[in-house]
Amino acid sequence: MSIWGIIIGGTAGFAMGGPIGALLGAAAGHAVEKRLTPQTDSDATRQVAFTVAVIALSAKMAKADGIVTRDEIGAFRNRVHIPAAEVKQVGKFWDLARKTPDGFQDYAQQVARLFAPRTAVLEQLLDLLFHIAKSDGAITQPEQDYLAEVAHIFGFSADEFARFASIHQGDGPSAYEVLDVTKDISDDDLKAQWKALVRSHHPDKLMADGMPEEFINAANERLAAINAAYDAICRQRGIS
Repeated sequence: MSIWGIIIGGTAGFAMGGPIGALLGAAAGHAVEKRLTPQTDSDATRQVAFTVAVIALSAKMAKADGIVTRDEIGAFRNRVHIPAAEVKQVGKFWDLARKTPDGFQDYAQQVARLFAPRTAVLEQLLDLLFHIAKSDGAITQPEQDYLAEVAHIFGFSADEFARFASIHQGDGPSAYEVLDVTKDISDDDLKAQWKALVRSHHPDKLMADGMPEEFINAANERLAAINAAYDAICRQRGIS
């Protein structure tokens, strides 16, 4: 069964608990006891939690500045594979998530407990939220504040968040920002950093760590940006 079949059917709700389990149960028409929040590291649990967190956090963020547009949903669909037959149901789930009484912090905290702080999987989730935030134009201050708090919950520092924001705003990031290095880095250290980023952000590694296959397009875009940044610096430095 695809990740969407699991979510739309609500079959994982009772196994998970917490606000994510409650949202899954509500989608399936069941009541879920929110105080029961089993902690498990199973692959299925992490995949479902990641997917629901992306939907819930993007849905909540879409009204962070008081304006909800269809652009946010369109941006979500552009980066995430949703079969045509399930688009309508996923859209309904998105709307249900937007209206739940749980705050976005509750969803962010629950999914953060299933992954180590500052992992590439959580960075991928944050990257998706940035992409959705800028889909209807510039990222507004309420959206910026929202994203900063989610990043903090995920364990990222203020400096790391500033780098993420720079990557997604303005005229585009420098190649050095994408690789999280300074211009005075040595060629050897640059290569080592590039290899480390490729390893941690490779789609196979992300999926092994709990990112569903349906998010492979977004992961490939991130990896392509890392490789393009390294190639650009190599050309500047004359590195073959």
